[in-house]
Amino acid sequence: MSAPPGVAVIGATGFVGSAVTRALEANGFPVQRIRAPRLPGMLPVSAVSYLESEPKELSDLSAALQGVDVVVNAAGDPDASSTDVAALTSANGVLPGLVAAACLKAGVERLVHVSSAAVQGRLPVLDDSDAVDAGSDYSQSKLLGENLVRKFSAGKSVIYRPSSVHGIDRGITRKVARIASGPLSTVARPGTAPSPQALISNVADAISFLATTALSPPAVVIHPWEGLTTSDVMLLLSGRSPRRVPQPVARAVVETLALAGRIVPRLTATTRRVEMLWFGQAQAESWLTTVGWLPPSGRAEWAALGRTIRAHMQATSTQGQKT
Repeated sequence: MSAPPGVAVIGATGFVGSAVTRALEANGFPVQRIRAPRLPGMLPVSAVSYLESEPKELSDLSAALQGVDVVVNAAGDPDASSTDVAALTSANGVLPGLVAAACLKAGVERLVHVSSAAVQGRLPVLDDSDAVDAGSDYSQSKLLGENLVRKFSAGKSVIYRPSSVHGIDRGITRKVARIASGPLSTVARPGTAPSPQALISNVADAISFLATTALSPPAVVIHPWEGLTTSDVMLLLSGRSPRRVPQPVARAVVETLALAGRIVPRLTATTRRVEMLWFGQAQAESWLTTVGWLPPSGRAEWAALGRTIRAHMQATSTQGQKT
């Protein structure tokens, strides 16, 4: 293209969408911000029939995408602990399918759909394959979204799977930083396992690259490992090294939490976070790495994030003591 491609970001006001919008504009690409359609809650069994009925939301979105070269779908429900299947199905499953169908009708050249590494769950290695382990309601909804994007995009889509995404505005990031700064700051021995954590600035830059590169990305692209170990995550967010728990003890705790999650489904997400922080998870090489993309933010930015959160916690504590 002689002119920069016009990019539409769906969900541009959200955590990921706003960061992607900033990254695209910083790189000189005009961005059209589009609010995600609100779809009715439904169960997965109704997803395909709903989309094939060509609802009004589909025609409206298709009209809004006329003349757009690339679409980034960053909309969705980020609550990994949610058990509201109908809401998750609508936001994370049906909506991506609707976006894909609308892109096809509007003649959009490329759709970048932001999914999640959660679709591969507890698999030993995160990669860009079709191997999945979607154990929670959240991960199942994200997997449905991937499947519907493939079904309705006619091959003009890229499914991007970021791992755990962190930033100052993310509640889970602040929660992990509090854990890292307290007596529960622990990892499973020896603490050198790779941890698939990602900074929002890196995720946004990767999505911007996928949306605008002249190369042809594969159907699924995982976010590259950012080089952190389980100990690194705790150290950088808290400024001090974590204690190392014997592996058998850590594994026993995780398995106990997993059993509890069968009774109380909301515990499934907590169990997965604990397992990730203690044991990490390996990642295969990403296509992004093979073509030379490098994350713009590194250990210094992780450490700065930790300092900012700790300063905020200290200020909040001081204010609480005064009142």
